[in-house]
Amino acid sequence: MATFLRKLRLLVLDEAATQRRNTEQVWAKPVPARVAEGRAVEGLRIVGIQPNGHIDLACERNSSRFREGDILCLNRGDPFALPQVMVTLESDDELHLTISVEQPGLNWGELERQPAGWILDEGYLDLSQYVLDALDETADRAVGRERILPLLMGLARPILDTTRAERALAWADLQGLNWSQSEALAYAYATDSGYLVQGPPGTGKTRVLAHLAQLLVEDGERVLVTAFTHRAINNALNKLQKVSSKIPVAKIGQATRADDLLTENYEDFTSSPFADMSCGYVIGATPFATRTRRLSGVEFETVIFDEASQITLPLAIMGMLAGKKYIFVGDQKQLPPVLSTHHSESLGSSVFAWLAGRGFDTMLTQTYRLNAELAEWPSRQFYDGALQPAEAAAKRRLSLPRPPTRLADILNPADPKVFLDLRHRNTTTRSQAEASAVVDLITALLECGFPPAEIGVVAPYRAQGREIRNLLRKAVPDATVRRQIITDTVERMQGQERDLVIVSLTTSNPAFAAGLAEFFFQPERLNVAITRPRMKLIVVGSQHVLNAQPAEPELRASVELLRDLLASCTYHTL
Repeated sequence: MATFLRKLRLLVLDEAATQRRNTEQVWAKPVPARVAEGRAVEGLRIVGIQPNGHIDLACERNSSRFREGDILCLNRGDPFALPQVMVTLESDDELHLTISVEQPGLNWGELERQPAGWILDEGYLDLSQYVLDALDETADRAVGRERILPLLMGLARPILDTTRAERALAWADLQGLNWSQSEALAYAYATDSGYLVQGPPGTGKTRVLAHLAQLLVEDGERVLVTAFTHRAINNALNKLQKVSSKIPVAKIGQATRADDLLTENYEDFTSSPFADMSCGYVIGATPFATRTRRLSGVEFETVIFDEASQITLPLAIMGMLAGKKYIFVGDQKQLPPVLSTHHSESLGSSVFAWLAGRGFDTMLTQTYRLNAELAEWPSRQFYDGALQPAEAAAKRRLSLPRPPTRLADILNPADPKVFLDLRHRNTTTRSQAEASAVVDLITALLECGFPPAEIGVVAPYRAQGREIRNLLRKAVPDATVRRQIITDTVERMQGQERDLVIVSLTTSNPAFAAGLAEFFFQPERLNVAITRPRMKLIVVGSQHVLNAQPAEPELRASVELLRDLLASCTYHTL
């Protein structure tokens, strides 16, 4: 156990040092170079302070790769020198940005005396000490030595209570769950220590999570729902609220991270009514909250990890210390954790991938999102043919209120999966040709009366996403309409769905793609990108990217995976 924990400590220290070194290397570059690389926004002006403390900024040009939720460094040209403030980007409307900051004693009045000349650079928060302290505590506490480490190291196997499982199966049947959902719910409810629920795209894993939390609370258990992102936590709590409005549930965390939350949010546990409750309840919070004033010392019977395929082992251990039983909900065939370093022995993998295949997991097999044509390829390539569309989804087709007057062949509802080959060459992280084609498709859809909220655009790079948004701003002047059309990277699209999704491949330079093959051709990334739509997928790209020849055999296999996907689509060119 000591060796296992020592290796995890080295992983945490190595990751923190690499992140800090990478950020400082960018900071050391001249301002024009940082701006040109999309790693800074210059010429910012402080134009106002909102009642909630958020700071409104304006600029003349923004070609950054930043997106909402990023940690950034506000400075006057030199990120190493004062004034230097770490902030969170709350909103980015191209030339108008809003940031928030949690820095006690910060005097914004003094900063306002110099309203112009500010720069936003990439930033970072070193939270590694929280994780290291959790690993130390795991070695010292009985729950760490007797429950957490034996489970993770394969020294102990979960035991199922058959009576509880039978009760849960009967209850699941009353709720209308399908068989794989019922099995997952029953075994997760009946386990004495841990269980995995694998949820391929659209299979209702969040519904299973919500029903599981409901059952546990009815038994009087205190349940922690946690995840790597606030968005995943909010989504899980919202689903629970819809499943049963009678269950006591709340989130603990910053109010700024609860905008889309249907339940109450409290800054810390002691200020919530839950501190005096003796009955069961559900609290949503990040693993880090369990180590701070927000939730420190609060104990739970069960900890449910959502999107567990994005949670590293050290981060999982941090959350596990708050409970006695652990349910992991995720899918190792979707995006893994984002790390700056490579690690041996799979220690850098997610906790879900680490535990998968040990005999205490259930895969959900029926997708309610993908129609039959959209489900066939990911089912065959990632799920051994087991993923099947529900009857209501199988024959689903795109509905256009009015027939298209242009791009009709590409938008044809009879073709749920299309590859639009622009045959451009030598693009890397930005393609104006693809951005123009994407915007043309969007405007053609809007002309048909298609709802903008059902259009999603996925791009591999933030730079391409911004290129598309910039063109869209000119083509669709109505900001209310534009805001409904989500355009983002794969990482931010995981867990979301739309009726129609456009994927911009962007890259057509084979050498560039080969050098970035581990990222660009990553199978899990491809799986997420193409499983967001309910009715129609349009891949926009260039076949020239398939000429990439990475040195590693497994990466060459990933190129062939993309080739196979494109070959399965209806082919079009302009």
